[in-house]
Formats: sequence, structure tokens, C-alpha cells
Amino acid sequence: MTDPSTLVVGAGGFLGGAVLRSLVASGVDAVPARVPWDDQDAAVAALVAAIRSVRSGPEPWRVLWCAGTGVVATGAEVFDEERRLVARVLDETHDDRSGPGTVFFASSAGAVYAGSDDPPFDEDSEPAPLAPYGHAKLAAEAQFRDWAGSTGARLVVGRISNLYGPGANLRKPQGLVSQLTLAHLEGRPSSIYVPMSTTRDYLYIDDAVDMVRQTLDLVEQDPTATAVTKVLASGQPATIADVIAAVEAALGARLDVQEGADPSATFQGLDLRMRSAVLPQVDARAFVPFPQGVAATVDAIRAHRAATGTVSPEQ
Repeated sequence: MTDPSTLVVGAGGFLGGAVLRSLVASGVDAVPARVPWDDQDAAVAALVAAIRSVRSGPEPWRVLWCAGTGVVATGAEVFDEERRLVARVLDETHDDRSGPGTVFFASSAGAVYAGSDDPPFDEDSEPAPLAPYGHAKLAAEAQFRDWAGSTGARLVVGRISNLYGPGANLRKPQGLVSQLTLAHLEGRPSSIYVPMSTTRDYLYIDDAVDMVRQTLDLVEQDPTATAVTKVLASGQPATIADVIAAVEAALGARLDVQEGADPSATFQGLDLRMRSAVLPQVDARAFVPFPQGVAATVDAIRAHRAATGTVSPEQ
């Protein structure tokens, strides 16, 4: 089969940037979507043009939608704007004629299962979002599922566990490994608003990229209009106390961690262990061990600071 032309939406972000670099390095015809996100009308026009360009011929195509707004504590109004943007883009591209194609939508396992019962969670677990972030992810999943079903495109919804590794956007108040490291290097305390026993599944960025690519390759062997939801997780749970210990070991120093309270803590699930029951061959891999991944993340942030005298807002 001819390698598909590939568009990466959100290539300026953590996952999207890593996916794009991996595709280009392996010789795939992949391009980033250039999107003026601050202007919705202009953003819609740019996205519609980019999607039409990659779907313009009879050849197979891929669109990897790795863009996303906000974090767990973000208000619902921000996600309402994002939902309108996605709806407009999908509506304007719905009737376009194209060859066979596949869409990947990056969702959040932690967000959609935040209030679910009986961990570890997999694709058969009932989603129960606690925050507007999780409700927005489920709504976007449905938007892409409807579009793919009616256009004949294949769809992969990747519900991704806690991503970490070099390249995380340090301007966003998320990513505990990076944020703990950043706070230490800047000489300020880290604030923790949930119990130290709070558990997450940590997935190293390189593993995530490989899993996304393998999942797409497998789903593209299925008939058109196939829709697959896949939990992308490492099966390596760690508590906040474990994360702090791993960062301290990598830094060779104690962290100044202060426990406090914040209203957004009510949106956090306490036990978000993950597993997958779909496409098990994707999970049959040697994942980067958590201490090794933490050390690589710390070293990357440290190295940038040593080279520039500052910690880059986007490391």
C-alpha cells in the first residue's frame, strides 16, 4: 500500500510535535497544520484548507488531531469554543470527496475515566468525567466518530494516559514530572493539592508515539468506516509520592513540596490505573521504565537551563 499523506494538527504541542518528528524521520510524507488558534474564523479556514489538501486525491491519507485546549482546571467556556471549532471544521469537510483515509483523535484516559469505578480502566469501562475537560474530550470523540462514520473514514480514538518526557510544554500547569523539576530549578516550592497516594499511569512520550503509529497501521488493515477506541497506557502506575522520589533521585536533591488545597482537586480521580483490551499487540512492548524516563526528562530540562541560563517555557 502507498504510504498515506499525513496531516498533524497540533504539531506545536507535546504529542503532536513528537509524532510529526517521528513520521518525518522515518520518511513519511507528513506536514503540520499551520493554524492561527487565537482567531476561530481564521483557524477554521486554515484547518479546512489543510484537511482538504491532504484528502485532495485518490491516495490514502491520515489526519492526526493532537491539538487540545486547556487542562483539568480549565473552565467550560474554553471547551465550548473548542467544540464549536471542531464542529465547524468537520461540517465544512464532511461532503468532500477523497480516497480512503484514517483519522486519529488524541483523547485523555485520565479525563474520561476520572470518576469511573473499579480500576484499572480499559475500553470497556464506563466513562465518568468529573471536569469540563473530560466532558469536552468525550464530546469531541463523538464528533469525530459521527464524521468518520458518515464519510467512510476509519477512526482511532486514542485515550492516552499521563504523558511525560522531554518536550512537554512547561507553560501549561500539567505534567507532574516536568513541573516538579521546573520548580526545583527555579528555586521555588511545588504545591500538591491531592493525596500523595493519588495514582496515575505514566506513559513516556516515545512509547506513546510508537503506540499511536502502530495502532494506525493495524486499523488501516480493517474496512473503511471502522472506528476503534484504544487506551494507550504503560501499565506502570505511580503515586505522587513515587513521582517525587523519582524526580529527587534524578536531581540528586530533595524537593520542596508543600501540600495545600485547591477547588480543582475535586476534578481529580484518585486511582487512574489503566490497561487495554483492544489491539493487545500494541501493548506487547518493552516500555521505558519510569525511573529511566524521569531521569531523561530531568536531564533534558537541566541541559537546556545549562545551555541558555533559563528553563525554556517549551522544553
